[in-house]
Amino acid sequence: MFGKMMNNFYYGKSGKGDFRKEDLPKNRWQLFWEMLRVRFASLCRLNLMTIAAWLPLIILIGYCVTTLFNVLMIRSQYDAYLINGDMGDLTEQQISLLATMDLDAWMVEMARSLLSTFCLWAIPCILITGPVQAGLAYVTRNWSRDEHAFIWADFKDAVKENWKQALGVSAITSVLPIIMYVGYQFYGQQAANSILFMVPQMLIVMVGVVWALGLTFLYPMMVSYQVSFGQLIKKSLVIAIGRLPQTVGIRLLMLIPSVICIVIFLFTGALVALLALALYYVVIGFAMARFVYASFTNGVFDRFINAHMAGVEINRGLAKEEDLDEDDDEETDQPQ
Repeated sequence: MFGKMMNNFYYGKSGKGDFRKEDLPKNRWQLFWEMLRVRFASLCRLNLMTIAAWLPLIILIGYCVTTLFNVLMIRSQYDAYLINGDMGDLTEQQISLLATMDLDAWMVEMARSLLSTFCLWAIPCILITGPVQAGLAYVTRNWSRDEHAFIWADFKDAVKENWKQALGVSAITSVLPIIMYVGYQFYGQQAANSILFMVPQMLIVMVGVVWALGLTFLYPMMVSYQVSFGQLIKKSLVIAIGRLPQTVGIRLLMLIPSVICIVIFLFTGALVALLALALYYVVIGFAMARFVYASFTNGVFDRFINAHMAGVEINRGLAKEEDLDEDDDEETDQPQ
């Protein structure tokens, strides 16, 4: 019995279709919500199965956020001490040390140190997530268009088939933060002497933003089409720019849980906000993001790629005209 339960957990169950013809979704919005309802528990299992790849990044982000919060708390408590003499949690030694420091410069230096620490340690943390994201992209692509996919078997096959390109994408993603940080700092210092250096400084920021948007399409395209690594990057970035408002909206949408929890933590100091955010990503966050991206990219690929390829089915999971016509005929043939 236990073995059967474990097989169902890892491999899923092939069964009947989720819809009758007359109940098929008529548009992608309906399809998204129906598939989310049907696959929600499976998304949780998929996320828990792959969470080990994300734990180093979660720990790194948690360390940086809590350290920044501690710095802000120390500054706030010292300012309160100067105003009303309340030492709070500060000791006399800490107050004496803070009195000799330029606190503004100290906070700037601490922020820079944290940012550089994050950028360096993020390289291995992000690098290992590439193949996992390829597996997630394949399974969620199928689920989002009402096609079957075994949680473990299809995930493993997608990782095995796409791990080289996935590692290439995650390698670029992992080194981009440190390149952006160093370049932005360098050109920022040069801009103090010549305003022309603001041009490459802003270009570096734009490169990072465009790459972040391109990631929306990179993994779904990787598992859907046989293209070279160069063509994969080129096509994904072109589509991301071509669908700029929608892509920006999708990316911002998936940041809402993080923004809400971090803002609550910074303003209230409630550690439960960070714990809730960590729990969200441990339970479903990464799989949910991939599912949303898959639902979005399926429509984009159908419109700009699949519609121009002979023999490729489009609008998978949606009701087709012949289905609707059959339903109308059946209703007409029914006896009065």
